[in-house]
Amino acid sequence: MKHKDLKVAVIGGGSSYTPELMEGFIKNYNQFPIKQLYLVDVEAGAEKLRIIGELAKRMFEKAGLAVDIRVTLDRREAIKDADFISTQIRVGQLAARSLDERIPAELGMIGQETTGAGGFAKALRTIPVILEICRDIRELAPDAFLINFTNPAGIVTEAVLKYGGVKTIGLCNLPIGLRNQIAELCEVPVSEVQLEWVGINHLNWTTRIIVRGTDITEQFLREMAGAGGMTMRNIPDLDWDPQFLQSLGALPCAYHRYYYLRDEMLEEQFAAMQSVGTRAETVMRLEDGLFKLYQDPQLAIKPPQLEQRGGAFYSEVAVNLMTAIYNNKGDIQTVNVRNNGIIACLPDDASVEVNAVIDAEGAHPIALSEQPGPQIRGLLQVVKAYEELTVEAAVHGDYNKALQALCIHPLVGSVAAAKQVLDQLLTAHQRYLPQFG
Repeated sequence: MKHKDLKVAVIGGGSSYTPELMEGFIKNYNQFPIKQLYLVDVEAGAEKLRIIGELAKRMFEKAGLAVDIRVTLDRREAIKDADFISTQIRVGQLAARSLDERIPAELGMIGQETTGAGGFAKALRTIPVILEICRDIRELAPDAFLINFTNPAGIVTEAVLKYGGVKTIGLCNLPIGLRNQIAELCEVPVSEVQLEWVGINHLNWTTRIIVRGTDITEQFLREMAGAGGMTMRNIPDLDWDPQFLQSLGALPCAYHRYYYLRDEMLEEQFAAMQSVGTRAETVMRLEDGLFKLYQDPQLAIKPPQLEQRGGAFYSEVAVNLMTAIYNNKGDIQTVNVRNNGIIACLPDDASVEVNAVIDAEGAHPIALSEQPGPQIRGLLQVVKAYEELTVEAAVHGDYNKALQALCIHPLVGSVAAAKQVLDQLLTAHQRYLPQFG
């Protein structure tokens, strides 16, 4: 790949996150010399896209890099002959996310962007659009890699693996964020921390923590993991019970709080909704401020205020992956890929989030040192079954599959609750769910 001029298309280019991605491309230009960079969005996001495009041009100009940056609403133009297509879309924008959070919460269950009934609704809206993008890629850029950051990343990646027919890898910033947090707690450089991951996106367990070549997993779970700070910006920082952690034998990811601390998280959610509204409503306020900053013609860097939006290390993860493929690096990264027997208790065609070697051919998952025990396997298999059903429901507009997906999800709870929240979500998002008729 290195002999050709690089073209990258960012679908969802009007996102408030995009300046961070631009900063990543600038910092890594020597290894990843983009020639053409397309930012594409839909009509509803045209004004934000224009603002982001102008800021991106100022950022590259300030860095002294001659990159051809183009802003377009024509997705096919952006995709044609691209080497990498990055997706960071939100079908229905933040107003739809607010409904995803509010409707389940009003029925007494977790309302969250990527998991439970809220994440389910986002998947139903998103998968058909991602598969339309895949059709364009097959026609216009068949050798391109689709790098998916769109949430729920694991379910969307699984849909592409099963129905997209393109080369794809799913990404999340949670693994790199946790690695950085552990390095900080252990007071060592990040390069001296290696983690083994078992699971799926936003339901992942760190089963081995190796620092400077020494396995410190037991010590870490005993001494440090009860400390605050081991979470994401958009998830309340509730401490883990030390005995629970040691009996689990692994460090759960931040999103596990919704499963293991469900009652406490519900209380936090209800309190937040009464005081500041849904997380989406908070993000809307943050984005209003960010886009006012982005319009400043003197601004030519990623503003520090973007860190309040969440998504830390997003650009580092995305650019690291593209750079490793472009340069055939053979390094190890944590990605969402086809299982192919890596986690024995899950189907081969499932999307899993594990360590993989990244080279010019893509991602090659690394065998686990040990398969997950029943304390991990039980929850993992149930949520993966929910994801399988959700993909089928989204692709085929199958109400029965959708109902079964919610019936078995641990954060929904009963047939009556599943039917009620499903019907309300389908009604609320009807304009974005044509497959359901």
